[in-house]
Amino acid sequence: MQLFRKLLFPFSLLYAVVVYLRNWFFDIGLFRSKSYKKPIICIGNLSTGGTGKTPMIEVLLSLFTKTHKIAVLSRGYGRKSDGFLLATKNSTVEELGDEPYQIYSKFPEITMVVDADRQNGIASMESKSSLDFILLDDGFQHRKVTPGFSILLTTYDKLYVDDWYLPTGNLRDSKKEAKRASIIIVTKCPDDLSNDEQLKIKKRLHVHPNQEVLFTYFGYNSILKGNFNKPTLETLKNKKITLVTGIANPKPLENYLSKLAIQFEHLKYKDHHFFTDSEIKLLQSKECIITTEKDYVRLKDKVRNLSYIEVTHRFLNKGEEELTKQIESYLSRSR
Repeated sequence: MQLFRKLLFPFSLLYAVVVYLRNWFFDIGLFRSKSYKKPIICIGNLSTGGTGKTPMIEVLLSLFTKTHKIAVLSRGYGRKSDGFLLATKNSTVEELGDEPYQIYSKFPEITMVVDADRQNGIASMESKSSLDFILLDDGFQHRKVTPGFSILLTTYDKLYVDDWYLPTGNLRDSKKEAKRASIIIVTKCPDDLSNDEQLKIKKRLHVHPNQEVLFTYFGYNSILKGNFNKPTLETLKNKKITLVTGIANPKPLENYLSKLAIQFEHLKYKDHHFFTDSEIKLLQSKECIITTEKDYVRLKDKVRNLSYIEVTHRFLNKGEEELTKQIESYLSRSR
C-alpha cells in the first residue's frame, strides 16, 4: 500500500497546486469567506481524520454545557440523509451519521445540526438568540466560513509538518494554513511525554507568537459500556475477544489492549463503515466483541455481546485550564 501511494506522487503534486491556489484565492478575496455575529469555534485538522476531533468536541461540551447554550454543526459524514437536518430524540444514526449521533446521545441538551453546506447550517441557527456559540466540527479547511476561534489537531506520531499531500500522504490542506489556528493541540501523545520533548515539538511546528500548543493523550475507561453488564477489561482476559473498528486510526486502541496483555483478533473496517447483513451475521457468531464508541452506535441494536471502550482526551501540564481560559476570553470579546 505504501509503495502504491508513493507511485501516486505526481498526483499529490497536482493536488498540492490545487490546494495552494484555492487558499490563495481566499486570501486575496477572489473566493469569499463569510463571518458571523454568533461566536464560532472550529475544531479541525489538516489531514484525513484520526486526530480525535469527536472526543475533543465532547471535551468542550463537558466544559461549557453547564454554563452556555451550544450548537454543534457537523457535515454528518457517511449519513444516509441529505441537506439540513436538526437532531431530535427520534433521530437515527443513519440520518445523522455516527459521530453526530454519538455526540447528541451524550449531550441531548445541545442543538445538533448536520449540513454539508456549512454556511446554510450556520444561517439556520444564527437567528436563535438563545445560543451562546456554535462548535464547527471538522471545519478548518472549509474556508467559506471564518470562525472566530480555531482549534487545530495533529497527532503525536504524524505531525502535519512531517506529512505530505494526498494521495501519497494524508494532508488535505497546506501546512502553512496552521497559521490560522488559535490553538494547536498535539493529540495521542504518550502519557509521560516530557517537557523537553514538548518543547522540541513546539519548535518543529514553527508556531506563531500568538499561538498556544497543548498536548493530550488518550485516556481509556477500564469499565466497558454497552450490552454487557459493565465488565472491566480485566474480567475479559480469559474470553475470546474480537476487536471491531471502523475508524481512521485504530492503532492506539490496539496498543492499549496489548499493553494490558489482552489477546484479541481484530476485524478492521474503513472509517464510518456501515455494516452489511453478512458482516452482522459474522459478528453475531463472535463470543465477545469490543469496539469503539463510534462503532457502537452503528452496531448496538444489531449485535449481541457487544461493548465499547470509552475514550477521552486528557491534557498534560494543565492544558485543559489553558484551553478553557482562551475560549472564555474569546467568548467574552465576542459579546
